[in-house]
Amino acid sequence: MSKPWDKYLDILPETRQALEQGKAVVALESTIISHGMPYPDNLECAANCEKIVREHGAIPATIAILKGRVKIGVTWEELEYLANAKDVVKCSRRDLAAILAQGQDGATTVAATMILADRAGIRFFATGGVGGVHRGAENSMDISADLTELQTTGVCVVSAGIKSILDIGRTLEYLETLGVPVAAFGQDKFPAFYTPDSEFDAPLRLDTPEAVARMLKVKWDFALQGGVIIGNPIDGKYAMPSEKINGAIEEALRRADVKRITGKAITPFLLDTVKELTGGESLEANKHLVYGNAALAADIAAAFAALK
Repeated sequence: MSKPWDKYLDILPETRQALEQGKAVVALESTIISHGMPYPDNLECAANCEKIVREHGAIPATIAILKGRVKIGVTWEELEYLANAKDVVKCSRRDLAAILAQGQDGATTVAATMILADRAGIRFFATGGVGGVHRGAENSMDISADLTELQTTGVCVVSAGIKSILDIGRTLEYLETLGVPVAAFGQDKFPAFYTPDSEFDAPLRLDTPEAVARMLKVKWDFALQGGVIIGNPIDGKYAMPSEKINGAIEEALRRADVKRITGKAITPFLLDTVKELTGGESLEANKHLVYGNAALAADIAAAFAALK
């Protein structure tokens, strides 16, 4: 039975067939392409993520909005366009209706990608890092819509933790309040994006894709609303020294405060400034943590498909 939103979705034939056959499919976001990395690193990263998902037994579905159409899976030409275009809107939940109605291009954040993946029937999503409670949020009230989306939308999000430019401790507390299951993969500490370990214990530890898949099956069998975060630590050989990355983040935050940068612009500004301050080292770490997340998300999706 068709749904009202089906008329807005363009699903690649390969992706549609995989979904109809109950095969493993992994959603990939487009904000990392249009707003997260410079060209040509963004195109290289996006292409490698799709390749890695395939190598781990799943079908990749990069999600974006092009000329007011939701793309569930993109062609190579569309991927190149997203990597080069300068006027693609950073699109979260609040922006979706307007972007679609006005026929614009949109790069989807974690929240928007979760929504569109869910509407297409995709339950697994690999990203870099999840948004969260910003440092100083007790004054700014800057809290990412990613968190409330996780409360309501039933998608498993594999990330390298909360972006370390944010307040990881307060974000974990907020996720607990929202009732969102949060697990670290293969370790007790929750990962910190550029580094494997934060100072915070993970609420839950899961050691294999099969263990994650079994938990998800029980959660969804019980119709427990909302998503799950699987915090996948960056491979140690690509991780950054804590002192170096934390120093760069503090300086980036100081510059953002001086320039009064807020809202949608703050995360791209901080990531770009951190890249500058680390001589590009943070960009390389970012790429490799995304690759690890793509691999793990595909492994979990394949394990879940095997359960069914």
